[in-house]
Amino acid sequence: MTLENQTSAVKKKEKHDEAIVHSHYACTVGAAYSVAAIKGAVPIANCGPGCMYKQFFFLSFDNGFQGTAGVSGGNIPSANVGENDIVFGGSKKLDDLIKASIGVVKGDLFVVLTGCSGELVGDDVGSVVRKYQQNGYPVVYADTGGFKGSNLDGHELVVNAIIDQFVGSYNGPKEAGLVNLWLETPYFNQNWRGDYLEMVRILRASGFKVNVLFGPESGGVSEWKNIPKADFNLLISAWNGLKIVKHLEKKYKQRYLHVPILPIGEEATTAFIRQVVEFAGIDKTKSEKFIREESKIYYYFLEHFSNFFSEYWYGLPAKFATVTNSTDNLALTKFLSDQIGLIPVKQIITDNPPDDVRDKLRTIYSNLGENISLDVEFHEDGYKVEDSLKKTDFGNGVPLILASSWESDVARELKALLIEVGTPSTETLIINRSFIGYRGALSLIERIYSQAVGGK
Repeated sequence: MTLENQTSAVKKKEKHDEAIVHSHYACTVGAAYSVAAIKGAVPIANCGPGCMYKQFFFLSFDNGFQGTAGVSGGNIPSANVGENDIVFGGSKKLDDLIKASIGVVKGDLFVVLTGCSGELVGDDVGSVVRKYQQNGYPVVYADTGGFKGSNLDGHELVVNAIIDQFVGSYNGPKEAGLVNLWLETPYFNQNWRGDYLEMVRILRASGFKVNVLFGPESGGVSEWKNIPKADFNLLISAWNGLKIVKHLEKKYKQRYLHVPILPIGEEATTAFIRQVVEFAGIDKTKSEKFIREESKIYYYFLEHFSNFFSEYWYGLPAKFATVTNSTDNLALTKFLSDQIGLIPVKQIITDNPPDDVRDKLRTIYSNLGENISLDVEFHEDGYKVEDSLKKTDFGNGVPLILASSWESDVARELKALLIEVGTPSTETLIINRSFIGYRGALSLIERIYSQAVGGK
């Protein structure tokens, strides 16, 4: 082989190595679904034809068949940027689209998200939008070109854009006991609606007033105006959302509490409540009463489950792998290993966290519970995920894999139980589901062991 051919072969190999097969996240403009999760908010897509279609199927339809309400799904206004717009500019077309959307669609807030094509040609979206802002229309914009990262990055960009351009300045007092809740990225986490409901229930029962910014219990766009009034921001996420709470700290002098692990089960949820109550400095009488009541119910059901767990030993999984985003991976691994007693043998994070975050995650996994120290892998590429799972030693028992639909083939090959907890999810319909807190943990146990005894 000549030197020229060798160089060509190396370049081809490098190109192949850089390709991502079966990615577990959407592109930045997928943050349109963070907008869709706000009651009364309307996403406007300044991107090419097909972009919103792809985001809908990956984040909603093929991700638990979550369904849509309001302006989302197939009815998101889109500029459908084409060749003429790329050559001659698409500002006029976007202007017409915003004008038509305001006139036709009922909304309290309009958010323009610019995709790759608009950003690459340098359309001045800000000047188009500012004209509407100056005339009193609630329109904001965010540059969310897909090359900037994933829909998780887009989520932070869009939320901060709404805070800066819509919520605006505030110099008034803070309200004691009022908390802004920042939980999971809407739609990306299939359980986001149920998780928001359960977390709001826990916080309110513990003595807090909660600004609910996404989901069924939210007051919608009007509730976002209350963000600056909160005493503090509560972020429950491994890393996504940190740019939001740090921005709010700078803009409104609001403190924040970052809890990197979603609480699942009695021990984690009780510790979480006490941590938040201590941070807030509110009276703990109400929270301790709630803890006693919920713990009593939790262990009542867990005692009944333990009878099954001790008697029905045939075919139950002993070792498990988790393949999903950072936040869910941490929470599921901790609960199943620390509280249920299963043995973690492979943890793969798929949401491409920043390098500095990866170091912090490794530290958390190395001390995840009593006598639990784990290594964690980071793979965006679905092919590498499958390869890693195939090389995993699950022993002689039935493997348990908590992952996404992308891992269904390798799960069948390993004769494993597959529980869909990651994006995408094509074999699970989700209406109102949660695996967090006291009650969600019981639902998770039901889901795993129903499949273990032969049900779906």
